[in-house]
Amino acid sequence: MGRVNDLDRASTALTSFSALLTPEGRSLLDLDEVREADPARELAVATRLRRDHPAELVTAVLAQARLRRRAVAKFGAEDARRMFFTPNGVEQATRTSVAVHRAESFRALGVRSVADLCCGIGGDAIALARAGVAVLAVDRDPLTCAVARANADALGLADLIEVREADVTEVDTSAYDAVFVDPARRGGRGRIFDPEAYSPPFSWAIEAARKAPHAALKIAPGIPHEAVPADAAAEWISDGGDVKEAVLWFGTDTPSSHRATLLPSGASLWSSLDAMLPDPGVRPVGRYLYEPDGAVIRAHLVAEVAARVEGGLIDETIAYVTSDALHATPYAVAYEITDQLPFGVKKLKAVLREREVGILTVKKRGSAVEPEELRRKVKPQGKNSATVFLTRVAGAPAMLIGQPVDVPESSGPGHR
Repeated sequence: MGRVNDLDRASTALTSFSALLTPEGRSLLDLDEVREADPARELAVATRLRRDHPAELVTAVLAQARLRRRAVAKFGAEDARRMFFTPNGVEQATRTSVAVHRAESFRALGVRSVADLCCGIGGDAIALARAGVAVLAVDRDPLTCAVARANADALGLADLIEVREADVTEVDTSAYDAVFVDPARRGGRGRIFDPEAYSPPFSWAIEAARKAPHAALKIAPGIPHEAVPADAAAEWISDGGDVKEAVLWFGTDTPSSHRATLLPSGASLWSSLDAMLPDPGVRPVGRYLYEPDGAVIRAHLVAEVAARVEGGLIDETIAYVTSDALHATPYAVAYEITDQLPFGVKKLKAVLREREVGILTVKKRGSAVEPEELRRKVKPQGKNSATVFLTRVAGAPAMLIGQPVDVPESSGPGHR
């Protein structure tokens, strides 16, 4: 009975989506009052539209408009207002900046055609097609395929993107230059942590990648390093300082390597596994504190950053680098440290009051204190701003107070 209900719901969802592609559905989606409706006005808009249009269509249109507004953060306003989405599709789709970076990486390998397995609503397929790469986009869900097909058409890329509804494990990819696999890492109960519970399983995805001349396998950023195959190049990608994903690359000239890529700059730090530097030593807190980008930390390349800034760690378990020298590096944010204090709310409150700090940024690493809780307790007031780091220094709970520093590129080494 449950299977029948699932099929009924899937059929209803597909019918509802198909209605959006009709002239009537498209005209409603193009209305300014639909595109810009905020939650407070949505009921009034729905009531008015239902006088002249089917209630089911109006509901679907307003739901799609909400998804398009959510999608702006990932796809940009211009594309999001033309594309189509599902709730899961918005949540799981690759953001455009990351997809474009991956597409250019494929192009750099000489790839002209890609089998995009588990394509979702088509975020990666769109970026690949815009890079001039022909794409076979495969997904087993009928609604997801319909949405991906509609997106290819809406963006004028239908000639380069073939959408196929199929089980990816049964698709012959031998005719393609490369394979991209993005296994589903969420189930009915949320995020899946066991790679063999991915759909398709991690082991199958690795074998599919190895069969192709070139391949990329999208994985969770928190994958244990020991789970990375020896013949893969592992890349961790951040965008705006937030780690977005990790990718295993096969068929490159840098196997057995780790890379941290920072978007939007495109700065890329890498090392082969046999040439990675040992963990830097612990040293006293110097004038400057460097906060490595999350992708650098995930890639275990903090030592490479420390070497660039002539620094060491403040604690053997904490990924903060300290140095007496100020160096330009795209891989870490530099702060000038003015105070080093043992942890204590009263002491911090007194210092902030003395400095007239009203804008307080709280960062933590190795501390159980919640930033919002601390902010409520110290009640910052004043015209100045400061950053406080809740962390450990040589094993002891500590507070470091400072300010971010803009470093001219000429004052330090560039990236490799």
